[in-house]
Amino acid sequence: MNKKSYFLITAFLFLATGMAIIMRNAGTYLVKPGPQHKADAMVLLMGSIPDRVLQAADLYKSGLANKLIIVHENMDAYRELQARGATIISTTQQCRDASVALGIPADSIILLPGDAQSTQDEAVLVREYIRAHPSIDTLTLVSSSDHTRRATIIFIKAFKKQGMPVVVYCSPSKYTNYTGVGWWKTKEGIQTVLMEFLKIANFWMFDIHKL
Repeated sequence: MNKKSYFLITAFLFLATGMAIIMRNAGTYLVKPGPQHKADAMVLLMGSIPDRVLQAADLYKSGLANKLIIVHENMDAYRELQARGATIISTTQQCRDASVALGIPADSIILLPGDAQSTQDEAVLVREYIRAHPSIDTLTLVSSSDHTRRATIIFIKAFKKQGMPVVVYCSPSKYTNYTGVGWWKTKEGIQTVLMEFLKIANFWMFDIHKL
C-alpha cells in the first residue's frame, strides 16, 4: 500500500469515527442541561401539557421561580369554534388551570396575549413584556426535554438582538420520556431528532432575521 492510499484510508476512518460520534450524541444534544438557578420568572412554553406543567410546579415548589409566564397560543381555530357555537378549553387555559391545581397561585401566573404560533413568537412576546418590566432579568424556560436546546437558542438570540442583558436558563422536564440516548433505535426517536434539527437549521437560516 502506497503512502497516498494509506493516508486516504486513515482519513476516511477518522471521518467515519467522528461522524459516528456526532450522530450518536445528536439526540442528547437536543436536551439542554442546566444547573437549577433561582430566576425572576419561568416561562412555560406551549406544547405538550402534562410534562411541562409538572416541571413548572416542581420549580415553583422548590423556590426557583415565583412567577410563571405563559404566552397565549394562536386562537384563530378557537374563535372559529366559538363562532359556530362550540367551546373548548384552550391549551393556554389548560396550562394555567393545571398550574393552579398543582399549587402555583393564580396571582403568580402571567398570561401574555399574542396568538403565538411558534417558540420564536413566544420569545418575542416575552421579550416585550420584560422590556416593560425590567426588574426581570433572569428567566428559566420550562419545556419538554427535546425542545430545550432550540428554545434556549431562540430566547438568547431574541434578547441579544435587542441588547437586553437577560440571563436565560432552562429546565428540561424530567417527566418527558425523551432522553436522546439511543435515539436511532426507535421510529419516534428518529422522527424527533430529525425534526428538531430541521427546525434548528430553519431558525438559523431564516427565522433569526425575524426576531
